[in-house]
Amino acid sequence: MPNYQYLDYGVYHLDTFYIKPGVASFYCIVHNNDIAIIETGTSQSLPYLQQFLSDLNLSAERVKYIIPTHVHLDHAGGAGAMMLAFPNAQLIIHPRGARHMIDPTKLVSASKQVYGDELFNKLYGDIPAIDESLVIAAPHESSYFLNDRELLIVDTPGHAYHHFCVVDSFSKGIFTGDTFGLAYPDILHHNKRIVLPTTTPTHFNPQALFNSIDLLMSFKPERMYMTHFNILPDPASVVDQYRTSLQSFVDLTESIKPVDESFLPVMVEAMGSIISKQFVLDREIINNQLAMDIKLNCQGLIYWYQHRSA
Repeated sequence: MPNYQYLDYGVYHLDTFYIKPGVASFYCIVHNNDIAIIETGTSQSLPYLQQFLSDLNLSAERVKYIIPTHVHLDHAGGAGAMMLAFPNAQLIIHPRGARHMIDPTKLVSASKQVYGDELFNKLYGDIPAIDESLVIAAPHESSYFLNDRELLIVDTPGHAYHHFCVVDSFSKGIFTGDTFGLAYPDILHHNKRIVLPTTTPTHFNPQALFNSIDLLMSFKPERMYMTHFNILPDPASVVDQYRTSLQSFVDLTESIKPVDESFLPVMVEAMGSIISKQFVLDREIINNQLAMDIKLNCQGLIYWYQHRSA
């Protein structure tokens, strides 16, 4: 059964069930006669979306846009399958990511080198190519409409150079992808959700990410629609904490000076300690709920440190 929730302003939250429940979100905007899907999860996420549409008596023909924030596979892995399922849809993607949606061969090959064929197939399934005529490479500050509802695309590098966010003035919200980090609803500090950077390889750029955070906050959003995970209310109340965490990750890396992957265990232990102390979190949360994110963050920080002057 799908796990979905109505958030208001015509926005529905769905769980992609990536790896396990509660890890990655995608969103459905229903406005008058048009539908936009923001983020896709993987190809295995498509049946949950189709069941959701069926439950609400929404036709697949009404889906106008599929909009992944970037081409990492937990965000765009299901794009090809969705484009086949929704005959009237167009794909909106960052200009630097469009080629990977039109021909996903390199994207698939690189991912299989990391995961191996068996795990890749289990996590992501098929990734069909998308007809180039259906792909919109959306530049910074381009606008797309669901009837009278504007979806503004803003370029937000830092996590990845092929990343944009979607500003929805109708809801006073922003669909943030990974630019505003990750914030799991059940990990709290002083009754507020903790927002942690996601610094995965290979495009992490701290100054670009700081600039992108400032750009998002310039819209004075009242809510962030997070991919990891679900709606984050009142982002202004946590943005300083988020910036501080980002700076602490950079400072940690510069103090350790990792030159290769052999530094990964030291980085992982140090980052876990920083997070645990800053937010008074039980080590069980660090070692289980955040372990995968911490490892990926450290791999990205090591890669950034090795290539920072390039």
